Amino acid sequence: MKIGFFVFSGTGNTGRVCARAAELMEKAGHETQTVYITGGAVPPAGFDRIVLGYPVHAFNAPSPVLKFIKNMPRGSAPVYLMQTSGEALKLNTAATVTPARMLRRRGYDVRGAFWYVMPYNIIFRHSDAMASRMWRTAELRLPKDARSVIDGGRGMYRVGAVSRFVSFVLKIEHTAMPFIGRRFKAEDKCTGCGLCADRCPRGNIAMSGGKPRFGKKCVGCMRCVFNCPSNAVSPSIFKGWRVNGAYDFNAPPAEDGEICRFCGKSYKKYFRAAEEGKEYAKK
Repeated sequence: MKIGFFVFSGTGNTGRVCARAAELMEKAGHETQTVYITGGAVPPAGFDRIVLGYPVHAFNAPSPVLKFIKNMPRGSAPVYLMQTSGEALKLNTAATVTPARMLRRRGYDVRGAFWYVMPYNIIFRHSDAMASRMWRTAELRLPKDARSVIDGGRGMYRVGAVSRFVSFVLKIEHTAMPFIGRRFKAEDKCTGCGLCADRCPRGNIAMSGGKPRFGKKCVGCMRCVFNCPSNAVSPSIFKGWRVNGAYDFNAPPAEDGEICRFCGKSYKKYFRAAEEGKEYAKK
């Protein structure tokens, strides 16, 4: 079986999850191919299964993912959605609604969705212990989820009216981010290394006079902010939410008493569901 992963990943969390899923599928004897969704990503064709991976942005799928779906040829292959978010709030399940609807309109058989909680790259920085437990939880869930894709299983998330409404209202981010992103800037401590320009998945950053200049295609993935070795990228109105630097996923996992208070109950429910072999937020 040939399984195609089409992935949009800002700071690497979604890419990490999808890479592990692909590894498990290959160990089970199947061929996988991973394509990252950028401006020049080729729409899928010739796959027995398609996995669409993306981070949740304001309880929605990022706009490049929706544009990618819009440009997909009509098809009938089984499709699975694989998304990540920074908190375990069930509002995040609303990010499956629009991609699933668009794919079905193009003839695809959307059979399932998987949702993993990974550490924030905006709002605030989780502890390395929290990041480690999030990854441990993903690894507990991934073998079953990978098997579900292989076997053609079915299972979507239960998305209520309130979640759909919040998602609809916050979809304004798709329109707002290109304007907000133009106001990103390099602070004086910028060394002009050009890493942000080289790695921007949207090709939105160009070097000028030894400093990055931000264009009109920003989608708020925060890769430039998160990965800057000098912590020198100021994300405009999100400056107070800036998160910089990689997490240590190999740190000792957080115990229940170390779980951050923000959305603490939902994190515990998510962790425990995986540890007890149960589903979380599924029908």
